[in-house]
Amino acid sequence: MTTADHTGYRYRAALPEDAPAIDALDSSFTTGTVFEVSVTEEGFVLREVPVEPPLTKVFPEDEPVGDGGEDEDGGDSRTFVAQGASGDLAGFVTVSYSGWNRRLTVESIEVAPEHRGRGVGRALMGLAAEFARERGAGHIWLEVSNVNAPAIHAYRRMGFAFCGLDTTLYDGTPSRGEQALYMSMPCP
Repeated sequence: MTTADHTGYRYRAALPEDAPAIDALDSSFTTGTVFEVSVTEEGFVLREVPVEPPLTKVFPEDEPVGDGGEDEDGGDSRTFVAQGASGDLAGFVTVSYSGWNRRLTVESIEVAPEHRGRGVGRALMGLAAEFARERGAGHIWLEVSNVNAPAIHAYRRMGFAFCGLDTTLYDGTPSRGEQALYMSMPCP
């Protein structure tokens, strides 16, 4: 599948030769606000608070993403990429489908800093939703750190809502002290 939109971006399933560019994509971000998490007896409360100076988050290197092809259990994982007009990698999304609960999980979505704010993330999430529909998913689910306010705002604009919290997911990692927020939306 290869598609282009009015912005000149091309979207397609990842190929093995995309792996080095995916692995090298700058996923860092800077934000002037974070979401403060308060745990209550009834659940949790989020409050967006300013941070001064702005927080810059650089993620540690992960395991290589791989070729984005079908996985060993029948093809329930995919990676889709966005290419800019010059052929550079603008972003990618990696998703996996779990049949027992009909959930498509967004494992990773990243947009290169110079391509942010241009609809690339929304278009990639559209490809994820299309894959979810093909698999019969009932909802799309993701995890995001409470300090990634730019991503949280983008996900909310796309229709995601908060559905859970894990205050210990990042313990023992460079992100210790951050909280994992879970978001989901019905599969359109």
